[in-house]
Amino acid sequence: MRWTLKPIPESHKVEALEKALQVNPLIATLLVQRGIESFDEARQFFRPRLDDLHDPFLMKDMDNAVARIERAISQNETILVYGDYDVDGTTAVALMASYLRTRTENVATYIPDRYNEGYGISFKGIDFAKDNDITLIVALDCGVKAIDQVAYAKEKGIDFIICDHHRPGECIPAAIAVLDPKRKDCNYPYKELCGCGVGFKLIQALTLQEGRTVESIISYLDLVAIAIGADIVPITGENRIMAYFGLHIINSHPRTGIQALIAQIKKRELTITDVVFIIAPRINAAGRMKHGDHAVTLLTETSYSLAEKYAAEIETYNTDRRDADKQITQEALAQIEAQKEQDRLTTVVYKETWHKGVIGIVASRLTETYYRPTLVFTKSGEKLAASARSVSGFDVYNALEACSVYIEQFGGHKYAAGLTLKEENYEAFKQAFEDEVSKTINRNLLTPEIKIDARIDLKQIDVKLWRIIKQFAPFGPGNMTPIFMTDELIDTGFGKCVGEDQTHLRLTVAQPQQGNENFVAIGFGMGDKLDLVSDKKPFNAVYSIDENEWQGRKSLQLKLRDIKG
Repeated sequence: MRWTLKPIPESHKVEALEKALQVNPLIATLLVQRGIESFDEARQFFRPRLDDLHDPFLMKDMDNAVARIERAISQNETILVYGDYDVDGTTAVALMASYLRTRTENVATYIPDRYNEGYGISFKGIDFAKDNDITLIVALDCGVKAIDQVAYAKEKGIDFIICDHHRPGECIPAAIAVLDPKRKDCNYPYKELCGCGVGFKLIQALTLQEGRTVESIISYLDLVAIAIGADIVPITGENRIMAYFGLHIINSHPRTGIQALIAQIKKRELTITDVVFIIAPRINAAGRMKHGDHAVTLLTETSYSLAEKYAAEIETYNTDRRDADKQITQEALAQIEAQKEQDRLTTVVYKETWHKGVIGIVASRLTETYYRPTLVFTKSGEKLAASARSVSGFDVYNALEACSVYIEQFGGHKYAAGLTLKEENYEAFKQAFEDEVSKTINRNLLTPEIKIDARIDLKQIDVKLWRIIKQFAPFGPGNMTPIFMTDELIDTGFGKCVGEDQTHLRLTVAQPQQGNENFVAIGFGMGDKLDLVSDKKPFNAVYSIDENEWQGRKSLQLKLRDIKG
């Protein structure tokens, strides 16, 4: 594990902010590191406002999209809301469909089958629209590369509005509107929206057109917050505002389907971390194990008794998903060892019977053992399909682009992508991908890195500091939980391994040279490091500050990320 201390910000900026906000130097340092340098920027950070959302009409083609939807509503056309089968796609479809249903009865939804149709806009989906006399499709979280599909739809008299956030190719589909902040010709000020976020900007524009304010659609932000967390987009700018209000909705007035999901997990207040690790996998499980329709049905349901039934079904899918991902991960690790590929710079594994719905999760799991760009392939119809995952700092999308001669189709982001190829090209692609990564990756990136915000002493940690840090939430890329480093710690003699299988480390740490303060420290999965701290051996630790509640009493504790003797 590499420990990297973030650069100390310029002292004059820290001092100016310290004075403007009346906070201590540590808080001012953490804020400047996040690009917050003035009172107004701090106000926006700590007190997000819906008024700070950008005008949706700044997005290229937004006026065309609004005009076409208004025409469809006034002429009683049926609108098909089409989206991808993952969390971002299904939440986006639920958001758009539930909004449009407040304006017209003529709304249908369509999620492609992961196995029969694959990712993105399918010809089968367009045929479904034609067979049902649908003349307008609003596609969410996909479509920016669907040039042939949009042309095919046009031949059948079907218009498209595309709401996407993936990188476009050289050409843009000939749709009525292509809303994508990553378009080169789009001057929208915030580029990091998720697919559901782009969908929200469209309903914001429709709402403004009606003469209503954004406050009237705040209830839709529960879905946007879930998509932001699940799609791992930066929690900065507009995403931070939408995640902030969305979490508030989830914890106060969630839609019926989310309420039923929360009841299943029996948690009182959800953070963005809970959304990522508890809510999102359950929504995803429908599309992975069965069909994404199940997630949309749950998220648009208004009857609580029906929502409870759907949530229970999704809980079953999630259990099946966990079993499948555990088994496939074990098989993939065995394959790497059998093929003696432990020392490669990439992981590329394939088995035709692996469940297509969990290969993305398996790719993430494999990076926990072999920290390097990873692809997991399975058979999908006549072709092989893969999910790609990267390591921090390396653009896997660019690496795939360099190997595109062997690829049939691919799309995605810097850190996660999907692709298909012909089986006969698998070995050649595998070698080309290894060669490309070998040429372009900085070898340091193959060791996991912990970025440390500040080196501090234990005596700097108190309830006041914790209260302010809590207000930095919601955390995520671009605004991670503050990580601290403290030197010359000792365990006061209570160190032990805990947990069912004794894999976790529990210490009571002190820093004798700096005072008498001591804190309980918990290191999950760090039981093997007990020897490093036994017999009062001094050590350095990297950790975040956390709050522990035990029998009604709250106390601060350290959540260990790593320790070194």
